[in-house]
Amino acid sequence: MANPSRTLLTEMQSLGLRLADPSQAQYQGAPSRRGGAGPSDHKAVTVDGQTVMVPVHTGHSQRSPFATDSQGRLTRNGEPVTTIGFAPQPRFYGRETADGIPYWKIAQLHSRDVLATTVFQTCVRYGRRATSCQFCAIGQSLAEGRTINRKTPEQLAEVARAAVELDGVTHMVMTTGTPNFTDRGAAILCESAAAVRAAVDLPIQAQCEPPDEPIWFERLKAAGVDSLGMHLEAVTPAVRERIMPGKAEVTPDAYLHAFEQAVAVFGRGQVSTYILAGLGDTREAIIDMSRALIARGVYPFVVPFVPITGTPLENHAAPSAAFMQSLLEPIGEMLGAAGMRSADIKAGCGRCGACSSLSAYERSAEIA
Repeated sequence: MANPSRTLLTEMQSLGLRLADPSQAQYQGAPSRRGGAGPSDHKAVTVDGQTVMVPVHTGHSQRSPFATDSQGRLTRNGEPVTTIGFAPQPRFYGRETADGIPYWKIAQLHSRDVLATTVFQTCVRYGRRATSCQFCAIGQSLAEGRTINRKTPEQLAEVARAAVELDGVTHMVMTTGTPNFTDRGAAILCESAAAVRAAVDLPIQAQCEPPDEPIWFERLKAAGVDSLGMHLEAVTPAVRERIMPGKAEVTPDAYLHAFEQAVAVFGRGQVSTYILAGLGDTREAIIDMSRALIARGVYPFVVPFVPITGTPLENHAAPSAAFMQSLLEPIGEMLGAAGMRSADIKAGCGRCGACSSLSAYERSAEIA
């Protein structure tokens, strides 16, 4: 029998949430964001003791059967389900650098205890339909003045130290737009990670496309990166070419080769990849790719696609809860059988787990 809590989380992440008071999106708990680098159009919501990112600004979330009432309860079709809460507003958001840049423009709180930053807010593929990823909104927050393009190593170190001291942040995610077709951002991530680790003992996940030379994996590790994310997003060539025509030039086979090289450096379970379910890949294709990834020691972080406002896919349908459950149950079982747990990832999206209910299925598989 399915665990009601994991089923509820899966349904909420697919269907979204209507807030009784729209101002809750900004002023109750940590503020949510419209557009920009992900997770966007979400809000951190705590349900039955677990914090998850739930869509609140998307079109489909406004039609969701899930809503909050004035007493802070979660309802479904008007019937009470449980009491929910919101991740608190981080204290480090109230600070700014010596040159007047608010800390929240340099890094953001994700979920309850994760510091996240897009080190370089520009991508060589963004803005041209022939090459850009159709789901990406990396340039939106920059255009609207909600972030800065290049976060310096010194700024990142300053904000990371404050986030640990003031808000108890336990790990950090550093991602980047792709600045070139050689190291693909690894060099920027190396200098950023080294500065943060010199300032504070904070586990770091770096995220970039596979660099041109495997030596970059060793350089990232030496700089203080604990885990690595290289994100497939879609797993079949036809979907990749349609949804992300530029990034599709790096084939799934090239990713698998890079994953093997990265696992040799970071270790089994410390390399992960995002898979966005709902872009057109079949259930079988995602499960087959997940099996291949797990066999190589890579954690497949399968999340429901959330259409972000202002992107070409803003009106694309989100995957159904039934589709997500049909994926997460067998993938959770495979992870359990392989002894790969999100809790063992040293830093990053897989460890946080807020953008997917996969970890709940993983735990259930272990118990079974």
